[in-house]
Amino acid sequence: MNWDAIVESLPQYLNGLGTTLQLLAASLAIGLVFALPLAVLRAQADSLANLPVRAFTYVIRGTPMLVQLFLIYYGLAQFEFVRNSFAWPWLSSAWFCAVLAFGINTCAYTTEIIAGAIRNTSRGEIEAARACGMSRALMLRRIVIPSALRRSIPAYSNEVIMMLHGTSLASVVTLLDLTGAAREMNSRFYLPFEAFLTAAVFYLAVTGVLVLAFRQIEKRWLVYLQPRKS
Repeated sequence: MNWDAIVESLPQYLNGLGTTLQLLAASLAIGLVFALPLAVLRAQADSLANLPVRAFTYVIRGTPMLVQLFLIYYGLAQFEFVRNSFAWPWLSSAWFCAVLAFGINTCAYTTEIIAGAIRNTSRGEIEAARACGMSRALMLRRIVIPSALRRSIPAYSNEVIMMLHGTSLASVVTLLDLTGAAREMNSRFYLPFEAFLTAAVFYLAVTGVLVLAFRQIEKRWLVYLQPRKS
């Protein structure tokens, strides 16, 4: 192990860590904001609005995120009307395209996670809400969606970790994230083992923090699902 090269490259890894965390936070925020209304529509099996949402999640989940990133960053640039549009300053930015691709991807998966939780809402909760005279909209807002979000936490924690790993694709569009920092170190010192092992350690550390954080969240918000002690 060439520890001198690793120590010399640590500032670059720390900068890459910041980029990775920013990409993760931005994509998760975008994905969750749009996933909530889409999940409500997706859970309505008898609604026509369910069909386009179902098609969206099928296409996004059925194609690799790398292909989606390439289509947004490289593919859209070939159309002249895109280059001449008001959106071009954003679509020509590697940062914006990466966040957009990651946000769309996690939105599709999060939509299915929350929609499944909505469909599995206890009939007792729904009947109790109806007995209180709640309208459908009020029941969704006060009972169904909060309950579904709580029960989605374990599955959503896996999605967050998968998105953390997915952000490593940002390096292919010139962003210097953790994987980009590893590539840079490898190109400077020709030490692929040390370069990518260091990146792996950073990813493991962030994953560990996320796992511990979600465990605390589950203890707080899912305590009512735990069996009562006799």
